[in-house]
Amino acid sequence: MQVDVFARQGLISEEIVLPVTKLEFDDGHMASQLFGPHGQHLKLLGERIGVRIESRGNTLVIHSQDGEEDKGDLAAQVLTQLYAMIRRGKSVYPQDVDFACRILERQPSADVCEVFKGDVYATSGKRTVSPKSLNQREYLDAIRESDMTFGIGPAGTGKTYLAVAMAVGALTRREVKRIVLTRPAVEAGEKLGFLPGDLAEKINPYLRPLYDALHDMLDFAKVQDYQESGVIEVAPLAFMRGRTLNDAFIILDEAQNTTPEQMKMFLTRLGFGSKAVVTGDVTQIDLPVHAKSGLLQARHILDGVKGVKFITFDEKDVIRHPLVGRIVRAYDAHEGNGQ
Repeated sequence: MQVDVFARQGLISEEIVLPVTKLEFDDGHMASQLFGPHGQHLKLLGERIGVRIESRGNTLVIHSQDGEEDKGDLAAQVLTQLYAMIRRGKSVYPQDVDFACRILERQPSADVCEVFKGDVYATSGKRTVSPKSLNQREYLDAIRESDMTFGIGPAGTGKTYLAVAMAVGALTRREVKRIVLTRPAVEAGEKLGFLPGDLAEKINPYLRPLYDALHDMLDFAKVQDYQESGVIEVAPLAFMRGRTLNDAFIILDEAQNTTPEQMKMFLTRLGFGSKAVVTGDVTQIDLPVHAKSGLLQARHILDGVKGVKFITFDEKDVIRHPLVGRIVRAYDAHEGNGQ
């Protein structure tokens, strides 16, 4: 247990009298940051894991309920590793408590500091984009190391958002000359021809999620300037046909809705000095019945091809507000009761 390491260094002292764990921190100011305003972080951790945490100055007492001392161990691990982050000069936010819990539940030997390390980009709101799960960290490493990366998993896992952050970061560092963001414009109930407006206005709703991610990274005016100069292009997948994209960071979003022909067409657009990231959720295919998904086929055909990496996310990688998680669980319980 990593608490022992810090105990030997004199930074944290630990005393366990089951089912109670006692942690004492060496720096009052840092301990206050760890505990959060009015003990908010401790309250969140207690609710998240199912333990009761009492603070007395720099000391915490963790009470495991119903004799489940493993929950007390997990709480101690989370607090110890977040304290180590603070000692390294990193700020800890409420969501980090939840992220650390997820990481250590999945892999108790994980180093949360290492997972969170490696900021991708500072957004226009001065927030830093960084990985918040083991799979997100692996995904970012794959994008850095490979010319083509596939991120496959459910909505909310950060596939597109992190890819856009990597693209904007690469553009800022002048590693690429432009960013190309694209999605298939799959009609869901309405024909494009019947929607109001010109072609751009008809297609824009399909591209809105990509614009949202861009505007989170860059000021609105900067995005407009980049688009007008061709540095950033947001376009439907059909606009990629017949092109070769050099020195570009290319992202194909919602790739589960491509046909095999569209996927092959996109993958062969890659030019010299370019990177491609393909994201999709194979459980949300909106293609006509009996139509094959280009993403499913590509995963089968390209598995093991040098220069191509596949990263798979699951529900544990979903990053959302804690209240959303409680709402989802409440609805699941309601539906499980057949009400």
